[in-house]
Amino acid sequence: MSVIKKLQNPVIGIRPIIDGRMKGIREGLEDQTMGMALTAKKLIEENCFYPDGTHVQCIIADTCIGGGAEAAMCQDKFQTANVCATLSVTPCWCYGSETMDLDPMTVKAVWGFNGTERPGAVYLAAVMAAHAQRGLPAFAIYGHDVQDADDKSVPEDVREKILRFARCAIAVGLMRNKAYVGVGAVAMGIGGSVLDPIIMQKYFGLRAEWVDMSEIIRRVEKDIYDHEEYEKELAWIKANCKKGLETNLPEKRNTPEEDEKEWEFIAKMTLIIKDILLGNPKLAEMDWIEESHGRNALLGGFQGQRMWTDFKPNADFTEAIMNTSFDWNGKKQPTIFATENDTMNGMAMLLLNLVTNRSAVFADVRTYWSPDAVKRVTGYTPEGKAEKGFIHLLNSGAAALDGTGAAKDENGNPTMKRWWDMTDEDIKACMDNTKWAPANKGYFRGGGFSSQFSTIGEMPVTLVRMNVIDGLGPVIQLAEGYTVELPEDVNHTLLMRTDPTWPSTWFAPILNDTDAFKDVYSVMANWGANHGAFAYGHVGADIITLASMLRIPVALHNVPDEKIYRPHAWSAFGTKDLEGADYRACANYGPMYK
Repeated sequence: MSVIKKLQNPVIGIRPIIDGRMKGIREGLEDQTMGMALTAKKLIEENCFYPDGTHVQCIIADTCIGGGAEAAMCQDKFQTANVCATLSVTPCWCYGSETMDLDPMTVKAVWGFNGTERPGAVYLAAVMAAHAQRGLPAFAIYGHDVQDADDKSVPEDVREKILRFARCAIAVGLMRNKAYVGVGAVAMGIGGSVLDPIIMQKYFGLRAEWVDMSEIIRRVEKDIYDHEEYEKELAWIKANCKKGLETNLPEKRNTPEEDEKEWEFIAKMTLIIKDILLGNPKLAEMDWIEESHGRNALLGGFQGQRMWTDFKPNADFTEAIMNTSFDWNGKKQPTIFATENDTMNGMAMLLLNLVTNRSAVFADVRTYWSPDAVKRVTGYTPEGKAEKGFIHLLNSGAAALDGTGAAKDENGNPTMKRWWDMTDEDIKACMDNTKWAPANKGYFRGGGFSSQFSTIGEMPVTLVRMNVIDGLGPVIQLAEGYTVELPEDVNHTLLMRTDPTWPSTWFAPILNDTDAFKDVYSVMANWGANHGAFAYGHVGADIITLASMLRIPVALHNVPDEKIYRPHAWSAFGTKDLEGADYRACANYGPMYK
């Protein structure tokens, strides 16, 4: 029997770079240089987290690096520690090509101290040129204001760049050597549902895995699931999942006994799908050793429609609870799981989750409501952040329950928390604001239950989508904005024009003077697919930085130029049109795992 060990989390390696000239230069810089490395380590470890809630780990080279021999020693150490990114730090001039990180598989940044005593800026510029010449893009970090040589503080602009680099670089490392597991195949001809193994491999370092939906039936019939966990889950469902709006004709409605049978099947399916993705040592105890290993998944998706949902209960509960920051055992790490096996939206959800450590909400980008249309239909004139109109994000029953906005921050405002910050009160509030509507049997002949809620309050969120374009590859779109809460009668009227049994969020993007964001209609018109995913916070700048690490261009965004942070070499591809430069740079370098 083989034992599957948990893989080591990716690590950031810190490389203290020094002027190698002994007998008068290097000796006086050792403490300052190593001090910068220790400062960077402390900053990253205190502020960045892995998805499991533990602090990101950094390691430092054993010595300062003054030349090629010490660079090789550092590389040797990092190769055994799962280092996915390196941050080189220096307060002085150094020998760039002799000291730089030459590993093509690490994401790179260099922090040059802005002080007048030593030419840190000169080194930074020289080593950025060397990185560009060698096809190894690196992020430049250089403070806006001059510091004194003995100043150990980290200016706010430097801090922001170090932490953004670290968050995004760790995300790159977390994807490497993991898997996207597609349960089923393509749902209803949706292009994003095509699980492309070449894109997954070349751009993300992910293995594509396919599991037929019949595997769920096999495991149900052969009792391949944790029976104790099933009883616990089912009891929680009965106690907490309130029945929602019934829209089926009387002759198509379930009896109470049929509802109970469907919930029993759904509870088993939920455990089984988790086990397929993540594995479960309990199954090995039951002599299902192969099944206990799982598929080493970081994320996955479920086809459902139509081959499954035409005769079996839908996976709306399964998808919703996997993506949520809690379940029947209390708060827990979300597992990204895409509705309709939309792999591209699953990847959007994953990127959001990795940079925020929060749940991501899957949604249809369904309808643009202009102020005039709202007024005509309801008599209400939108106001506040909704005054220019809004987009209806409506998902077919499977949105993460964090999207209710029922959790509250320290000031009592609606929020979506990191899973480890969730309280029992937050969990209860999310469940109290969610009902489970019997599935519309026009869509889901096999039944099931859809999570039914309307997002509460005004939250800052970022909506993201990834698309694949023939001849171009993957492309990312994003829009920062706010959820908006409408008066209940208006909310009800608009919902009743679509499917009121599904989770609903009204989204108002932030507008600007660019063509794509001149009005809300233009955002909707330029959106590249029928789906999108949103997470809490205005994190578009992080997504742009992460996209540049993955060499994926960003086709649409409303992040101010001053917040955009990409590798230094991107400026060589143009400085006036940043979007065009991004396309050219990504095309030039190509995916990391090519």
